Amino acid sequence: MIIGAHMSTSRGFDKVPQASLNIGGNTFQIFPHSPSMWRAKLPDDTTARNFKYRLAESGIKPEDTLVHSGYLINLASPKPEVWEKSVELLDLEIKIVEVLGLKYLNFHPGSHLGTGLDEGISRIAKGIDVVLSRNEDSKVILLLENVAPKGGNIGSTFNELRRIIETCSYPERVMITYDTCHGFDAGYDIRSKAAVEKLLEEIDSEVGLNRFVMIHLNDSKYPLGAAKDRHERIGEGYIGNEGFYHFLSNPEILKRPLILETPGKDPEHAEDIKRVKEILGENGDSDD
Repeated sequence: MIIGAHMSTSRGFDKVPQASLNIGGNTFQIFPHSPSMWRAKLPDDTTARNFKYRLAESGIKPEDTLVHSGYLINLASPKPEVWEKSVELLDLEIKIVEVLGLKYLNFHPGSHLGTGLDEGISRIAKGIDVVLSRNEDSKVILLLENVAPKGGNIGSTFNELRRIIETCSYPERVMITYDTCHGFDAGYDIRSKAAVEKLLEEIDSEVGLNRFVMIHLNDSKYPLGAAKDRHERIGEGYIGNEGFYHFLSNPEILKRPLILETPGKDPEHAEDIKRVKEILGENGDSDD
């Protein structure tokens, strides 16, 4: 099992690999900069070199890790200033990911702010095209994350994610992350073997399992279909221990890194990682 958590970079990028091992993980997710700010900068040579050294020393594979884009980015925005700033920041984030020697940059597709799904998808695809055209030699892959269906959000269904991918000019460089809380918000149930199989069938038919790269493993504070986007610690929400058992027992799921974005800091993440391992070990086989 490849599992880790979103980790703080407040002490430096180079501290993240060992901190991940300390909580029982073998992967991690980080922000490339403060997620609530438009401002960002490339790591200097020393910072990048130290990070790569510590990553190699930890044994964590770069392709198992994830960088999460800043929260202000909205490529679906109808406001020209916001759209342009989003493009500029996503462009810089790709460069940060590359400098750190990592591969995957995860971002939320964005909100159309009431202007409609079609227009929003068109703006997202255009933004992706601009950013990737500026980074044609980069090996960084963009990951669209499924989101909760609220506030004009685009990407709560795999059909919407497929439409974004099909509309952009670089489909080979755009893949997906599946967030279990966001999916639960959108009505994707994973609390039985059949439900997980149904989820995977839809992913395969809409975007292809080959594009399904990462998993955000979060419980939900609210019931199925609530569209609230409130993460809960593993086993303490409406997905629950049994739900995660069925989800994680599917061999297709465990082919992908599991990244916790649950409430709390390192001690709580350590407990959640331990809990995930217990869930897979403490339940007997079930076909329910």
